[in-house]
Amino acid sequence: MTIARSRQISLADTPYYHVVSRCVRRAFLCGQDDHSGQSYEHRRQWVADKLGQLSQVFAIGICAYAVMSNHYHLVLKVQANMAHEWSEHEVAERWSRLFQWPLLVRRWYQGEELIAPELDVVHQLIAQWRERLHSISWLVRLLNESLARQANQEDGCKGHFWEGRFKSQALLTESALLACMAYVDLNPIRAGIAHTPEESDYTSIRQRIEATTEEVTPSPWLLPFSTKGESEALPYGFTDYLALVDWTGRAIRADKRGYIPDSLAPILQRLGLDESRWLKQVALFRRLGIRAVGDKTGCQRYAEHCGQTRCYQPRI
Repeated sequence: MTIARSRQISLADTPYYHVVSRCVRRAFLCGQDDHSGQSYEHRRQWVADKLGQLSQVFAIGICAYAVMSNHYHLVLKVQANMAHEWSEHEVAERWSRLFQWPLLVRRWYQGEELIAPELDVVHQLIAQWRERLHSISWLVRLLNESLARQANQEDGCKGHFWEGRFKSQALLTESALLACMAYVDLNPIRAGIAHTPEESDYTSIRQRIEATTEEVTPSPWLLPFSTKGESEALPYGFTDYLALVDWTGRAIRADKRGYIPDSLAPILQRLGLDESRWLKQVALFRRLGIRAVGDKTGCQRYAEHCGQTRCYQPRI
C-alpha cells in the first residue's frame, strides 16, 4: 500500500534521505537508446544544471548524485534549521526565483502599508514557502517537472515522463549515509558504463575529484566533507571516503582485480563494521520496499515518528 510522503520523512530522526526517480518511457532519459538509435546524452547536463539551480534556492544539501540512463539517484540533507533562520524577505526572494509573487506580496516587499488582514495573508504565504523550501517533495517535483517539459518538447509529445512518485529511504546512521553515498557514486561502474570513479560522468564523486586534482573551482551546491568539524559538512574526510568507495567498487565486483587499501581499515573500525556487513548494507539500496536504513533502535523510532507501528528492517 502506498504510504503518504509526509509519513516517510522524519527530521527528528535524520536529515539524510536517498531519493530515486525513474523515467516511465521506453526511450531513455539519458544515454544511448538502442531501440531508436537516438542519443540522449545531452540530457544528463539538464539534470545537473537544474539540480544545481534548485540547491541554491532550497535549504537542502546535495551529498551525492548520479545521473543514469533512465533514472537518477540523490542523497540529500534537509537543512531545516537553515530555512527557519531565514528572514521573511529572504524566504520571499528565494521563492521569487521559482515562482512569481502574488500582487499582495509584491506590495509588502516594496514597503507599501497594508492593513492587518492583508499582512496576515502575506505572513501565511511566507510561512508556507518556508516549509516548502526545505521539502524534498517540492525539490524533486520542480526538478522532474522541468526535465519532463524539456524532454516532451524535444520529443514532440505529451504525457507522463516519470514513473509515478519518486522513491525515498531514510538514512538513520552515519554508516547508512556512507553506504548509500558509495552506492550512488558507484552506479555507473556497476552498470558497466565506467571503469573507475574518476571516469564516471555526471556523478558527485567525479565532480569532487575534478575539483581536487584539476584545480577546478569546487561546486557550490555539493555539501563539502568535514575538515574542522563544520556542522553543515559531511561528517568524515574526503580522502577516507575516496578510499572507501574505491575498495567497495573493487570488492563488490567479482570480476574486478584489486586489493583492500591499508588506509581503509580505520574508517571501518570507527563505524564498527566488518567487510561482509558493509557490503550487505551497500547492496540494500538496490532493493524495493526498504524505507529506512539504520540500526534496529533507530528504525523503530523512525517508524513511531512516522505514525507506523514498525518499519521493515533488513538483516545485515
